[in-house]
Amino acid sequence: MGGLGYQHTFGYESRLILTDLLTPDGVRVPLASTEKAGVLRELTQLLASQVGADAEALHAAVLVRERKLSTGIGHGIAIPHAKSPLLDRLYLVCGSAPQGIEYGSLDAAPVHLLFLLMGPESAAGDHVKALSQIAGVVRRESLRQALVEAPTAEAFRQTLREAEER
Repeated sequence: MGGLGYQHTFGYESRLILTDLLTPDGVRVPLASTEKAGVLRELTQLLASQVGADAEALHAAVLVRERKLSTGIGHGIAIPHAKSPLLDRLYLVCGSAPQGIEYGSLDAAPVHLLFLLMGPESAAGDHVKALSQIAGVVRRESLRQALVEAPTAEAFRQTLREAEER
C-alpha cells in the first residue's frame, strides 16, 4: 500500500480510496443543521476539530469556492471543496441530511449527502481525483439511499467502503 488514500494495482496505477481520507469521526449522521450555511459551517468545524486548524479560515475558503458555483451536483449530493494552506494533506468529512437541505443544486433538488473535501494547493491533482471518485461512487441511487439511511457514522463509512471495493 502506498501513501495515504492510494491503493496500488499491480504497480501500474494508483487509485484514491475515499475511506482512507475519511476518519471514523469524520462523519456526522445526521447533520444537525437544516440549511446550507449551517451545514457548511458544521462540516468545516468537524474538519477543523480533527486537524487542529482554524475553523473560520477553513469555512471562509469553502465559502469563496461556493460563491463561484454551487457544489450541489444533483441527485441529492453536494461536494463542497476548497484548498487551504492550513492543511498538510487531503481530508474528507461527510454528513447526511435525511430531511433534505435547500442547497441551490444544479438540478434544484434538495441535498441529502454532503462530502467536504479540503487540502493544500500541493494536493490539487489528488483533489481532482477525489472529486471524481466521489461522483463515481455515489452515482448509484441504491448507494445514495443506503448512505442517507445509515444509522451511525460507522455504518455510513462501512457502506462507502463497500461501494469503493466494487
